Amino acid sequence: MGFLIGVLGGAFGGLVGLGGGVVMVPLMVGLLKLSQHKAHGTSLVAVFFTGLMGALTYGLQGSLSLKAALFLAATAILTARLGARYAHSLAEKDLKRAFGLFLLFVSLLLLLKPYLAPMGLVRGEVWEDITLLLAGGFTGFLSGMMGVGGGTIMVPAMVLVLGMDQHTAQGTSLLAMVPASLVGAYTHHRLGNVESALAMGLVPGVFLGTFLGGATAHFLPEATLRFVFAAVLLWTAWRNLRPTGKRP
Repeated sequence: MGFLIGVLGGAFGGLVGLGGGVVMVPLMVGLLKLSQHKAHGTSLVAVFFTGLMGALTYGLQGSLSLKAALFLAATAILTARLGARYAHSLAEKDLKRAFGLFLLFVSLLLLLKPYLAPMGLVRGEVWEDITLLLAGGFTGFLSGMMGVGGGTIMVPAMVLVLGMDQHTAQGTSLLAMVPASLVGAYTHHRLGNVESALAMGLVPGVFLGTFLGGATAHFLPEATLRFVFAAVLLWTAWRNLRPTGKRP
């Protein structure tokens, strides 16, 4: 089952350019009945390997800024541990609600993706470096807490604020999140939030799914894919946010 969830997560991620965490976490909770905490921790293990392979792929194509990745990772590895510990401290229902709000945010960014164009709102090397450090710190915390990669936050920040092209921003974010997701996954493991056997099944599934999704994406209209995926995320978010208590 872990392999199948990895394939689905990787396929959806490959189709629309997102990491598989936003898909794998709900599937692990819904199908495997994992606790929200264990789903987040286990997902981060797969995120580490997919980030590693993704960064290698983008790097071979020259779509990667090593300096930007280093600045992003410098603060992300510090805050990923804090995010994982914060998630562990939350009650199950609170973490589930937080993940639902995160999915709402992701679906909004997904719908706005065609309108993200390089703007270069920040000028000057010093301010650019500060922006990268701040973006890395925020994304690292969110990654450790939610069990996802950081592309959702890092890519729009680099494109809109720094004026970086989309492909370079995606490759850079993947490289930056390799050490951050490793720190987050290790912290979750120490806290008992990683199902090791399941994680090892997710990894090859995500690799296969990402390849299939990326190959299929060239034959399907991107606008339709984004709309359908955003609708799925909104439905999943509603399931996480809706009240579960019974009415008297």
